[in-house]
Amino acid sequence: MSVTRPLLYGLIALLLSACGGGAYVDRDGAPGRDVDVAAIPDAVPRHEPRSRYGNPGSYEVFGKRYYVMDSSHGYAERGIASWYGTKFHGRRTSSGEPYDMYAMTAAHKSLPLPTYARVTNLRNGRSIVVKINDRGPFHEGRIIDLSYVAAKKLDIVATGTAPVEVVALNPGQSEPQLRSASAAPRPAVQPARNDNPDLYLQVGAFSSRHNAERLSHQLQDIDLPGIEIQQGYSDQRPVFRVRIGPLASIEDADRMAESLTRFGIQRPHVVVD
Repeated sequence: MSVTRPLLYGLIALLLSACGGGAYVDRDGAPGRDVDVAAIPDAVPRHEPRSRYGNPGSYEVFGKRYYVMDSSHGYAERGIASWYGTKFHGRRTSSGEPYDMYAMTAAHKSLPLPTYARVTNLRNGRSIVVKINDRGPFHEGRIIDLSYVAAKKLDIVATGTAPVEVVALNPGQSEPQLRSASAAPRPAVQPARNDNPDLYLQVGAFSSRHNAERLSHQLQDIDLPGIEIQQGYSDQRPVFRVRIGPLASIEDADRMAESLTRFGIQRPHVVVD
C-alpha cells in the first residue's frame, strides 16, 4: 500500500511529538500543585477503532525501527516503567489525542493504539488500568511510559522508574497469562508485593544454544559476573536468553547497559523476574 507524502509527513510529526521523541528544551517533571489522584478513576476498557495515524506497520525513532503489533490480544510482560509529565502536557500524542498528564494514559512502543492495560507495580502491589494512546518510551530498557497521575497512583513519581507487570485488557475477555522466560507461563493475577524483584540485563536471545554460549564466553572474557543462559520458548520454539544478574537496581542496569556498548553489545534490555 502506498503512502501519500502528506500522510507520511503526518506520521513522522506524530511520532516525533510522542514521549521521548521530541526535541524540546524544557525539562520534564511534575506539576507545581498537588493532585488528589484518589479522585481520578482508572480508565475503563471499551471497544474503540484503531487510531488512523498511530498504527503504521513500522516506524523509526533515533535510528531504531519499531514494529506495531497486529493485536494486543494475549500481551503480558514484565519490565521497567517510567513516566512523563509537564514537558508534553497538551502536545499531540501519536494517536492524535492531546496528552493529558492528569488522565489515566500511557505510551508503548508496539501495542496497537488504543490499547487498555492493567499496570501493576511489582514493588508495592498497586495496580491501575490505563489507556495506551501514545508511542514511547524510547529510553532503552523501558517498556511503558505512564502519565503523571498514573505514575503517582503507582507511587513511582519520586523514583522515576519501577518494575511493573503490563497486561493488555480486551473488553469482555479475561486477562491473559504472563509471558515468562520459562516453559510454563505464570497466570497474570495481581502480584503480591515484592520490595526487591529480581532485575536482569538481557544481552542476547538465540534460537541456537551454541550462539548463546559463545556470547556468554565473550562476556566472561571481559570479567562480567552473574552471566547465565536461560532456556525459554517464543512462538512454541526454543529460545536461549543470555542474561546478567540479578542486579541491585534499575540504575545499575542502566549503567551496565551503557558500558556494554563499548564491547559492541547494542540495546540490551532489563527484564524482571
